[in-house]
Amino acid sequence: MGTGLATGVVPMSPFSGSRAALGRGAGHGTWGWVGSPVLGSLRPLLAVGCQTPCVSPEVPEMAFQRSHRLNLLRLVVLLLVALAGIKFLFRDSFTLELHKQASKDSAFWGDTGDIVQDIIPQSQVLEVPAAKITALKQKQQVPRDVSATEMRLVHLDLKGAAPRVSYLEQVFPLLSQLGANGVLIEYEDMFPFKGELEILRSPYAYSEEDIERIQQLAEQHKLEVVPLVQTFGHVEFILKHEKYQHLREVERFPNSFNPHVPETLALLKSILSQVMEKHRRSTWIHIGADEVFHLGEGMDSKNWMSHNKGDVGTMYLKHIKEVLGFLTAQYWGLRVLMWDDMLRKISVGALRESGIAKHVSPVVWFYAPDFEAEQIVPFLTKYVESGFEAVWFASAFKGTTGPAQAWTPLSYHLKNHLSWLKVMQAVPRLAPLRLQGVVLTGWQRYDHYSVLCELLPVSIPSLAICLQTLVNGGFTEDAKKKVLDVLGLESVQLEQSTCEGRGVFPGVEIYHMVEQVNGHLKESILKALEEESAIKGWFSPYHRKRQFGNPRNMESFGSKVLKLHEDWESFVRDLRAQLERIYFPDTVEEWMEENVNPYLDQLRDLVRDYRAIIRLNGRPKAT
Repeated sequence: MGTGLATGVVPMSPFSGSRAALGRGAGHGTWGWVGSPVLGSLRPLLAVGCQTPCVSPEVPEMAFQRSHRLNLLRLVVLLLVALAGIKFLFRDSFTLELHKQASKDSAFWGDTGDIVQDIIPQSQVLEVPAAKITALKQKQQVPRDVSATEMRLVHLDLKGAAPRVSYLEQVFPLLSQLGANGVLIEYEDMFPFKGELEILRSPYAYSEEDIERIQQLAEQHKLEVVPLVQTFGHVEFILKHEKYQHLREVERFPNSFNPHVPETLALLKSILSQVMEKHRRSTWIHIGADEVFHLGEGMDSKNWMSHNKGDVGTMYLKHIKEVLGFLTAQYWGLRVLMWDDMLRKISVGALRESGIAKHVSPVVWFYAPDFEAEQIVPFLTKYVESGFEAVWFASAFKGTTGPAQAWTPLSYHLKNHLSWLKVMQAVPRLAPLRLQGVVLTGWQRYDHYSVLCELLPVSIPSLAICLQTLVNGGFTEDAKKKVLDVLGLESVQLEQSTCEGRGVFPGVEIYHMVEQVNGHLKESILKALEEESAIKGWFSPYHRKRQFGNPRNMESFGSKVLKLHEDWESFVRDLRAQLERIYFPDTVEEWMEENVNPYLDQLRDLVRDYRAIIRLNGRPKAT
């Protein structure tokens, strides 16, 4: 058997003819180039000059030279193909690595591209079909758009009952599991202010290491951290100090800043700078600015309005512009939020003229259980006309049903979220305004001076119900199942605001113990003091004051009272131990003094007097 060269047959070019012929050259072995797209593009070029026979048996030397040149050409082509193939493969690998990094960076904003990272092991990256690679590259080129993902922030109000970081380590995974993708942290005096601002710190303020740990936990569980710094009203924690009393709008009240004193803005810049220095990962900040009580009542404000022919609204906007100007100049790309209640009172013209719509998004808050979209739409319409491009909504999962509320009413807060869902359905008709996110507020105090509202562990069932209601567009069967499964409960009684089952959520022990305090402590003690006829007849306040009592009659109720006291004291010791695991000592003492001691102290006093008087063995009345 000979080759084409021996027989005088013109050999077929490996770059022409049928697809099968591309796999092998006559007498030159296997090339393995079948179907190569690179060869397809080179085919017209390499075929040039080979349209006539390339070998002539009459001129052996010339034939040899041509054969030699052909072999060299084939070698060159082979090298070109190899280089092109390597470039092609590495390009795809690089593209996928870029995409995976982009997916990692944008995981918080949505699930764009996550499927690649989840289902393609690194060792199999090069096996991804070209069509999928092309699609991925196109997807990667879409810029990250915050508006495309509705954010759900859980508000942590730390101006009361700030939990230890060890408790947040347990809570953050739960928030993520239930559908939150961020936390709005209102530090107030729990932030580790330093230097001249150290006076603002609580004795139990977080350390700088705590702040870093909180952010690491949030990042680990894909929660955006949004710090909240009050910049106008609700600054009692600042203005209560003698050092800053001269910055009050009204001298008697520590609620609000006087915006006309230059030191006010200088102080705010220092506060904001220290907070932002410890939140370099954050892309959002909330400047508060709600409920600026008594604004316009101070003499400086009255003079300003008189000289500038302004009103309270324009004066308010002037201060907000100064705060926004500082933030936008110092922190490029930082997005700003503010509560909207003060904006509701200001005209569209004043809002547009101020230009704040370019730099801040209003957070529309409303905490009532039942309201209609028509009550909120006028505010939204005003914001569209004023130039705002995006708004946020603020609901409440706790802390809005009374300043001393100890037990969270589930039905109340669920209804609030169902009402907000109706408002959300109305947003599309207000285009170009878009909804950017929802803040689920969980107030711990009404202000710096008020008592504590419901503790966070007590309100976790409410938070779970509210989050899942937003995620599912209602408290659906899927939402109910998710709540029960995640919290480890058997059932939830919305109207009774109770949960059946032991539960597995962080702080569940406190939840059950506070339920006992809320439902039975006061009732059982008042029943013993006011309804026990033997006590009313033979151990009244009159008897106790004069240390006058008959042991025979006293013993008829004594064992019952002593047992009640012993049971509650044992219970309270366990409750205190559970509270101390989550809270700092000041919170434990405050909560016990407000919710336990007013009732238990009555029982303690009764037992103290009982033991003292029964030892007297029925002596005469003391005068």
